Amino acid sequence: MIKKLLLLPLLMSMGWGEELKVVSDNFKGDQQKGISVFTGKVKVTKGLDELNASKVTIYTDSDKKPMKYVAEGDVSFYIVTELNEKYRGKSQTAIYLPNANEYQFFQKVDLIRLDDYRRVKGDKVIVNTVAGNASAESTNQEPVIMTFTLQDKKNKDKSPSK
Repeated sequence: MIKKLLLLPLLMSMGWGEELKVVSDNFKGDQQKGISVFTGKVKVTKGLDELNASKVTIYTDSDKKPMKYVAEGDVSFYIVTELNEKYRGKSQTAIYLPNANEYQFFQKVDLIRLDDYRRVKGDKVIVNTVAGNASAESTNQEPVIMTFTLQDKKNKDKSPSK
């Protein structure tokens, strides 16, 4: 059994500006279909971004450029967006659509924007990293929970008057 698999040459040719590194216990790929499946303790890194899951499937187009990433099973992640916002979170499933710059998180989502500690919990959270748009939904009559850190008006700097 393969303990750790480092598949850099194939993934580096996928059209990313930065190196994409996948470390996993197992790997199965079908180049004709454009599908790479990593299982076991999977860790995907690209730049500052990190994704951990039990299974990650990468779908590529005919030019071997990634079209879709699907992470399943105890997903945890750290993301720095194009707007330089930093997110950390977890879910049961995560989908990344690089052409749309969109992350979709499903089931037991707990997403925290670290810059200003905005936190959302729900069952479906979608974040567009370029436009800065987000939405959240919940299922099973459970509420979406959002937490914001508000600045106290008393602590704001006051400009001196002369």
